[in-house]
Amino acid sequence: MKPLRIAHVAPVATTVPPPRSGSVETMTALLTDGLVERGHDVTLFATADSTTTAKLHATYPHGYRHDQQMWPWEMYELLNLAAAIERAPEFDIIHYEAEYYPISLAFARISSTPVLQTLHYSPGPSEIGLWSMYPEAPFVAISDEQARLLKDLNVVATVLHAVDTDALTFRDQPDDYLLFLGRFTEGKGVLQAIEVARRAGLRLVLAAAENDYYRDVIATHVDGNQVVYAGEVDYPAKVKLFGGARALLYPVQSPEPFGLVLAEAMACGTPVAALDRGAVAEVLEQGVTGIIFENEEAMAAGLPRVFALDRRTIRDRAAARFGVARMVGEYEAVYRRLVEEGNGRR
Repeated sequence: MKPLRIAHVAPVATTVPPPRSGSVETMTALLTDGLVERGHDVTLFATADSTTTAKLHATYPHGYRHDQQMWPWEMYELLNLAAAIERAPEFDIIHYEAEYYPISLAFARISSTPVLQTLHYSPGPSEIGLWSMYPEAPFVAISDEQARLLKDLNVVATVLHAVDTDALTFRDQPDDYLLFLGRFTEGKGVLQAIEVARRAGLRLVLAAAENDYYRDVIATHVDGNQVVYAGEVDYPAKVKLFGGARALLYPVQSPEPFGLVLAEAMACGTPVAALDRGAVAEVLEQGVTGIIFENEEAMAAGLPRVFALDRRTIRDRAAARFGVARMVGEYEAVYRRLVEEGNGRR
């Protein structure tokens, strides 16, 4: 098939891929490089300090997460997207990775090239009501759970995220600790993870960037013995933490549309103990790659069953379900369909 000319628009909060945390930037990097490997002509719209095999169009030298003078951040995101729209005739498809909200909708009827949106959070009804002003604008959902939330919009496909299974190395024998890895927010369930570890009498390692919530709510629970704070770790350190954990705790309180950390842990062979929120049941295979519990008490009591899951099987299932080639192929099929439909309308 003829290669496609693709504009892939990343968030400009930080580099692609990110130096530490940043699931959207991680996914953008995997998809961009995967499309290049399949022979497509890809231009990545991102910060100048990004690393990519695609052509790089950089409006800014670095991201606003690292520069407090870059404010308001919305303008930086908007102008990065506008740079792709201004070059629309050069592309067959423009794909916008919406970390916060799909500002790309405003260009849906202006761009001469189809603009596709991928959203990376769970929107509320008022947001859906606003976005429905553009009912024709195509979205890709990252889970069936998110597709349900986007029910009044034009969801053209559901494509689950992928992880770099080559970089996420398998470890058969873990160390003796539990792991919480994610942002420090009430919705992520870090307090619940601490309580589960205490009930089970096991050490818990917390890995995330320090913020006000950590300082105000979490820090008093960190004793350096049962609850250990590892800070915000880089990728190699994250892989090491995943592999060494007996289980990843995911007592998330607010529904999330995917949960990349689940797939990353499983790719290292690490089982997951999670609550049934958002897309958890789509990512985990109950009793195979992890166990989903009704509440924190059941999770603490059920950890021996989680530890008993076969780590090699967990790794194999993660590689089969969340490989990069699968995600890239599914996005490529969406692109071609939208391009064909656009050509037909013209």
